[in-house]
Amino acid sequence: MKQYSYLTILGGLLAIMLIFPQETLAGASNGLLLWFQIVLPTLLPFIILSNLLIQTNSVYYISKLLSPILRRFFHVSDSACYAILIGFMCGYPMGAKVIADLIDTKRISETEGQYLLSFCNNTSPMFIISYVITQNLNNPDLIIPSLLILFGSPVLCSFLFRRFYFYSNQSGSVNTLSDKQIYFNFSILDHSIMNGFETITKIGGYIILFSILFTFGKQLPGAWIMPILEITNGIPYILDLELPFHVGYISVLALTSFGGFCATAQTYSMIQNTKLSILPYIIQKLITATVTSLLAFLYILFILQ
Repeated sequence: MKQYSYLTILGGLLAIMLIFPQETLAGASNGLLLWFQIVLPTLLPFIILSNLLIQTNSVYYISKLLSPILRRFFHVSDSACYAILIGFMCGYPMGAKVIADLIDTKRISETEGQYLLSFCNNTSPMFIISYVITQNLNNPDLIIPSLLILFGSPVLCSFLFRRFYFYSNQSGSVNTLSDKQIYFNFSILDHSIMNGFETITKIGGYIILFSILFTFGKQLPGAWIMPILEITNGIPYILDLELPFHVGYISVLALTSFGGFCATAQTYSMIQNTKLSILPYIIQKLITATVTSLLAFLYILFILQ
């Protein structure tokens, strides 16, 4: 039955793309431009550098530097501190990729990886500042409160999520990073670069596909729900609805916190070779988006007015 369902969906999508070639071209072009102009130059260098840091064992020193604060605060192992840094600073789906890489190199356990995935795979501060606040909300005064809300909500939620994962932060790391030696050769560099291009190309494919779906979805009844597919197209769509400011602001921050199903698909593509599950991740991101909405509402109610 599932096979016929998938065949029906894919066949229907192919038929729609053939019947509406202009809409398909417009959606694909928007997705390609987004990938080429924003995602590729901003994310690819971080992917290659992160690969190098992990493969050369340089991550040992970064983790040791961060561990005095992050280890106790989040109840994680030393190695996990690097994933927290990348997950909050580099944007989707870098947090998920680093977690998968740390599991693959046996620096963290699967259980700790699932816990990390629940809160440290987020929208990057650069995207929030430049695209969400400056370009769309067009209000620089919202930069600081928006960053505090969007980063504060996953931190708060981590206190809840950790209760569902029973492990010791002493034993969460399979490889205790006792080896302090840094390894480097051109084979590692080549592998890091090729893995970076493979990852960024995969991300681009998801962005283009979801941009096409978003373009089609805008023509359907109930199109107001389409922003949940992809945030880059969804945010301006929400603001074009000319909602009251507080409704639009809360909706934009909630969508940014969740990341959209395009980011979810990208995340799944990063963890599919591990035993990490995507369903708990989706539920946890929805909870985080709800907390974000509440914090944004309280900010508007008690501070902004």
